[in-house]
Order: sequence, then structure tokens, then C-alpha cells
Amino acid sequence: MKIIAAYESINQQCLAQDEENKQLYNTLISQLDELYITPIILTIDPLLTPWHSEQQHNHFRSGCAPLMALERAKQLINDGVDAVIIAGDDALNTAYDRAQRHQLMSVYDNGPSIPELYTELAQLFIVQQHTDSTEFKALAASLFENYTVSHQHEMANNNAYFDTPATKWFNHITPLFRGVDCANPLIDFSGRLLLCSDEVANKLNAKQQITVAGIALGLLDIDEVKSLDDIVSYSHLQQAYHGACAQVQIDFAALYKRQHALMEVYTCYPVVPMAFLIHCGFVDSLTELPEFLQQHQITISGGMNLARGAWNNPALSALIRMFQQLNLSEKPYGLVHGNGGIGYRQGVTILSKAN
Repeated sequence: MKIIAAYESINQQCLAQDEENKQLYNTLISQLDELYITPIILTIDPLLTPWHSEQQHNHFRSGCAPLMALERAKQLINDGVDAVIIAGDDALNTAYDRAQRHQLMSVYDNGPSIPELYTELAQLFIVQQHTDSTEFKALAASLFENYTVSHQHEMANNNAYFDTPATKWFNHITPLFRGVDCANPLIDFSGRLLLCSDEVANKLNAKQQITVAGIALGLLDIDEVKSLDDIVSYSHLQQAYHGACAQVQIDFAALYKRQHALMEVYTCYPVVPMAFLIHCGFVDSLTELPEFLQQHQITISGGMNLARGAWNNPALSALIRMFQQLNLSEKPYGLVHGNGGIGYRQGVTILSKAN
């Protein structure tokens, strides 16, 4: 299965590279139409879709939704479907007023808020990793510095202005998290990923082809609010990571540490990237993390915190950017991570440059 086109827009505007990619996307859609191929559309639900409503067929919800849609695309193409579009649209800035956004984001009924639950999860993680809140907050700051370097680099490549978050976002909103450590930016987002079979990609003579080499999920069927102990084990994250690596038959962490791969970790709330790096074998302990972050960029974009991506769409943005970067890079592999809810859904995909 190949990704052959992808683009995104933020606040109805595309970066320079996305304008070109949007034109390529539209051209390929027209060519598919000429071949009488109608892609199946997989939709990432917007915030307006109530969290607990029945999920429609080929619709996906949560921060892991784009990876779940990617796995569904693989199933469809393996079953003979020629082309699939993963589509995400959410006008988080202009479609809702402040009260409506807050109401829709209160997905755990009248229970704790998402930041409060992530704080509880992080406190369990701190105990699990034999550290303390002071060290955790220092590591969170190091993570944000890492994202900043990536985002500044990407903005420079696109001749775009790097907008530093306002001072107020550097204040703590919970005992463990600052505003810049979290993400659900007030932006209008639209993104498209066009996938097809190898045969169709060759028939179209698509100039940009990236292979979905591995895609695996780790999904827990639990009541999240009551099951943070299950989440913080992150065995389902390990399952997703090792499943993706097994499909590609590579040790991705080893390649990445030798600077032979790109990566975009899900970065909303620092406990998530910390857990990813430890449980997937990039570092052995939190004490190794500061040196690791000095040597390796764990996002290509600046993560959710700076590159943005509304509600359920950050991992879709990451897939789009990884597709674009792999086409420009000499590195053969790129990994994208998705994290749903408070962490009960995990997804990992490994993309590779097409032969």
C-alpha cells in the first residue's frame, strides 16, 4: 500500500509545500476519476461529533483515530479496493464558541477533566519510573525545547514565521503540566491522505510514493477513568510498536539512534512521549532522556504543541508531514505514533521510501 499524495491547511492556508501537494492531490484524484476509481473515504470525526455517540461506519475517533484509519485502509486495499482517502476536517477556531468547545471536550461526563486525568496518570508514571515531580517537570521542559528546535527548522524551510507561544502558556495549569505541554490549539484544520494499491500507484505513475510498511494497534477495552493502572503499564503501546517493527522486519529504535530514520511521537502531555521512548526501547530510563533529547529530534514538525492539529487530527497531520519529509529526505524510514484518550488506544506506523 502506497501513500501517493497528502496535504493539510491550517486556518484555510497552506504552507508553501502544501500548496504544491494540494495541487498534486487534486491532479491524482482527477486521474483516478478518469480510471473510474472512486476512493473510499475514511473520516476522522471532528469535535462536534459527541464522544460517546455511536461511531459511524468508516469513521474514527480519538487521538489514535488516524492510525486506526490507516489500518482500515490497509485492510481495504488488501481486500481489493483500489484507493482510499483519509480525511480530517475540524474548524476548532471558528465553528464553536468557547463554552461549546469546553462542553464538547468534557468527554468523561461529570468526572475529572482530561488534564486532571493525565496528571493522575503522570503521578502513577512517576512512581513506576522511580522519579519525582521535580525531575518530571524538568524533563517536560526538555521535551518542549526539543519540539521547538524541530518547529523552528520546519518554519525556516517553509520561509514561515516561527510564532512563540504567549507567556501565559508557560504557566502550570496542573501541578505537573504547563499550557505548552498540552495541545488542542484553536485552529481550523483540514487534511487529506491519498492511499492506493501498488498497482494503481504505478498505473498513475505517481511521482511521490511512500510505502506503509508496518501498522499496528494496541487497544484496551476499559473504562479509562477507572483503569489508569492498566494504561500506565503501556504494554499495549509496546504491542503496537513491536507489531509495526515485526511487519517491516527492522529494529526501528536502533536505526533511529544511528540517525537513519525520522520520527513523530505523539506529544500532548509529556508523560506520553516519555512512556513511548522508555517502553519502546529508545532509552532505558528517564535519567538517559536529557542526553537523548540533545542528540535526537523526536518530532519533525514541533509536535502537537507547536505544529498543531485539531482535536482528533494531530496524528493525521503527522502522517501528512512524514509523507512529505520522507520524499525529501535520504533517510529510508519514518515512524508516526498515535495516542487515544488518556492512552487506552495506541497506534504505531512505519513508513518507508518506495523502491
